[in-house]
Formats: sequence, C-alpha cells, structure tokens
Amino acid sequence: MELSGADTAGPSAGLAAIPAPDHPPTYKDRSTPLVIFGIIEIAGGALAALAVPFVLIAAVLAPSVSGSRPIAGFALASLSYLALAAVLITLGIGAIQAKRWAWTLNLVLSWFWLIMGVLTTLFLVVLLPEGFLAGMRSAAAQNRGAHPLPPGVMAAVLTFFIVCFAMVLIVLPLVFLLFYRSRDVEQTCKQRDPVERWTDRRPLPVLACALLAAVGCAYYVLTSFTTPAPFFGRYLTGLPAAAFFLVLAAVDAYVAYSFFRLKITGWWVAVIAMGIRITSVVLTMKSANLLEAYSRMGWSQRQLDTMRANPMFRGGFLMWWTAVFLLFYFGFLLWLKRYFRPAAPPSYTQISGSPPNPILPES
Repeated sequence: MELSGADTAGPSAGLAAIPAPDHPPTYKDRSTPLVIFGIIEIAGGALAALAVPFVLIAAVLAPSVSGSRPIAGFALASLSYLALAAVLITLGIGAIQAKRWAWTLNLVLSWFWLIMGVLTTLFLVVLLPEGFLAGMRSAAAQNRGAHPLPPGVMAAVLTFFIVCFAMVLIVLPLVFLLFYRSRDVEQTCKQRDPVERWTDRRPLPVLACALLAAVGCAYYVLTSFTTPAPFFGRYLTGLPAAAFFLVLAAVDAYVAYSFFRLKITGWWVAVIAMGIRITSVVLTMKSANLLEAYSRMGWSQRQLDTMRANPMFRGGFLMWWTAVFLLFYFGFLLWLKRYFRPAAPPSYTQISGSPPNPILPES
C-alpha cells in the first residue's frame, strides 16, 4: 500500500510542533553568594579608603625629622591604600553584577593574596617574637619602675596576634579562592555575562603574571626617589637610584604588554631580567650597608636606630627572605614557558600570496 505525500506529512508536522524539552542548567546558580562576596570586597575597599586619613594624621603628628623621606613614605602609603580601595570596590561591584572579568580577576587576586599571606605569616612567626621582646626591653629601659609581663601573658599576646594575622592572610583568601574556583561560580558569571572579555583571551597564569608586572611597573615609578636601589654590591641613592628604578619600570611595562600579547620575546626578557635582579639583590644585601644608604638619603639618627633594632635587618634575614621570594617568582616564570610558543616561519606558499594559516600562534 502506497502512502501519499499528504499521508506522510501529517506525522512529520506533528512531530515538528512538539516543543523541545527545556534542559536544566548543569550548574547551580551562585548569584546570591556572588553578591555576598562582592559586598565583603566593597567593605574591605571602604576600610582601605578609611585608612588614608589615619596615614595623613600620622604624617602630621610624626616627630620632626630631617629630609623628605618620611613625607614620601606617608604619600606612598596613602596612594597604596587608595589603589587597594579602588581595586576592591571595582572587583566587588563586578562580582555583584556577575561579570566575567570580575570572576577572573578575583581568582587571580585570591591566589596572590593566599601565596603572599602564607609567606607573610611565616615571616611574622619568625620575627614577631623577637620584635616583641625588643619592644618590651626598650619600654623597660625607658620606665625602670614598670613590671615586665609574665612569660605566659606574653605568649598569649603573641599567639593572639599571629592567629589574627593568619585569619586575614590565609583563611580569608583561602575561602575566596575556593569560592571563585568553583565551577558553579564560573558558569554563573559566563551565563550572565556571555560576551567575551579581555580577561578571557589569555591563560589565567599568564594574565596573573602580566598583572604582577604592571603592578611592579607602578611600584618602581612611585618608589624611584624614595628607596635605595640594590645595584650589584652597592645601594644607589638619589638620581642614580631613580634612573635604575625607572629602567626596571620600563622593563616591567614591556613584560606586561608582551604577556598580554603572548609574545615569546617578552618571556625571555622577563626571565633574563629576573635573573639579573636576583644576582644584583643578593650581591648587594651580602656586601652593602642598607642603613648607610638611608643615612645618605637624610634619615635621622633616631630613625636609623629604630631600623637597627628591627630584627628584620639583622643576621641577613632580609637578604634570604628576598632571595627566596625572587627565586619562587623566577620558578613561576620558568613554568609559564609552556604557554608561549614561537611563531612558525611563513611557508613558501604564504610568501607567494596565499592566505595565512589561521591557526598559527600569535607572535
């Protein structure tokens, strides 16, 4: 028996009219937690902004000293707090709006916060007890009638400070990292903000290193006239130090730009420059006198005595701490090599006018 076209069209039309079932999303919407974390970041930015007036008050109430270094230090601290406030408030607003760029940058910030927090906490565990004891001895020398704190009370105070620092520097960034690493959070931001953003075009570790280089560039520019520059066995001050720091700022600016473009030349510049910096810092901290450099910059004897009493500047601790950090960052740069590939040379057909291969990596 033959079926006519009318007979066969009926079932097909009926099947076409059946609406396709709606597939539920394969992730849990995290819009509400994003709002909560965004509010926390905005609150942190507000606290950072509120620190600026206290820095200015400290600058006014600070004892009179010679030279301009204290004023420059207060200005740098104020700018740092303002920059931190701007970053946290911007990222908090982006998190509330579930923006893709905010998810990426918050993930980068969480990693950086956690790594630096662990290193800083270890730093405090080693130095805080000795620094606390030095402060107690100084106070006892000025007030001979005061009774020293019992060892148990002193241990309790130190433990309280270390736990508080660990909560802010380790626990809190770990919570942020676990939250923003969640696939549900990632998919929530990508579904609510489906447009590709500038943070989506590069691997996350490369983007993080580019942002660190940009921050380093800004840091060298701001400190070019306020900090001695370690230079292969000696500390530069004044205009030579400023010129050296501005050169480092230019190098970091190029590294940041080239990392955003995934240029292999930028990776080589970053690796070579970091090797030179490590050598220069180690040689300088091993043989030069940092206090003498600050003395040439106009620091008072009172400030130099305060630095000399700080355990961080004794026993080569600062040198080893700086060397460990730089070596850690150097290893990170070497690990990033996997994301950089040199551009393939053009073939004969491409030279003769055929269209280029679209899958060639960007040079």
